[in-house]
Amino acid sequence: MTIHIAIPEPTSKDTAYNQRALPQYIAAVQSAGAIATVIPLHERQDRVARLLAGVQGMLLPGSGYDLDPQAYGEARIPACNDPDPDRAAVDELLLQDAFNLRKPILAVCYGVQALNVWRNGSLIQDLAAAGKTEINHQPGRGVIDAHRVLLTPGSRLSAIGSEAREIAVNSSHHQALRMPGDNLRVTAVCAADGVIEGVELDSTDHFVLGVQWHPERTYTASEFSRAIFSAFIQAAEDWQPRSVETTAAGA
Repeated sequence: MTIHIAIPEPTSKDTAYNQRALPQYIAAVQSAGAIATVIPLHERQDRVARLLAGVQGMLLPGSGYDLDPQAYGEARIPACNDPDPDRAAVDELLLQDAFNLRKPILAVCYGVQALNVWRNGSLIQDLAAAGKTEINHQPGRGVIDAHRVLLTPGSRLSAIGSEAREIAVNSSHHQALRMPGDNLRVTAVCAADGVIEGVELDSTDHFVLGVQWHPERTYTASEFSRAIFSAFIQAAEDWQPRSVETTAAGA
C-alpha cells in the first residue's frame, strides 16, 4: 500500500518561505518511501477532512511565524512574531484527526510547539528575552551542527538514534517549549542550556514525536535525520484504522 503523509503549507503569509521550506519536507518523506499530501491553508474544513481521510500520518513543519500566546494563556511580548491563524486552524484539524485515529505524527520546530500547545503545554516566547543565551539557537540555515542534544535513555528518540546519549543537531528557532503538554515526555534537551529539544507521547502504540531542530534540512547528510523519517514512515505503514466501535468507546 502506498503511504500518504499530510503536510500543511508552512505559512499562509509568506510564499517565499513555503517555496524554500516545503520541498525539503516533501523530499525527505519521498526518500523515506512515502508520498506527501500537501494541505492548503485556505481550503474549507470539509475539503481538508477529505484529504485527511486518505493519509496515514501527519508531518507538522516549521514556520516563520509564532503561535498566538493567548492559546497558552500569556500576553504577547514584543519579541514574539506575528501569529498565522490559518496555519493554526489547519494544524488543529490535523492533530484532532491524528489523535482520534492514532495516526503517527512527526512535528518539527514550529510544529512541535503547535503540538505542545494543543496538548495544553506552554512556550517560551523568546529564548533571549528569557535569558536562555548560552547557545545561539538560530545560527542560520547553513549551520548543520549548531549544538548537541542529550537524548533520554529508553525513549523512542534514543532508540531511533541507535541508543546514542548525545548527538549534534542543527537549530533555527527563537522560541521553545516551556511546560510539556498533556502526556508529552521530554526526550531531548540542549546539552548546554537545558532548552527542551524533543518530546514524544508517552504511549507505546501511538507514534507522536516532536523535535525542535530541522531533520528535513539534513536528511542527506545525517544518518540520525534519515532514521527519524524512516521511523515515522514505518509507523505510518504499520498504522491500522481504528474501528467505529473502538473510536466511539474512546479507547
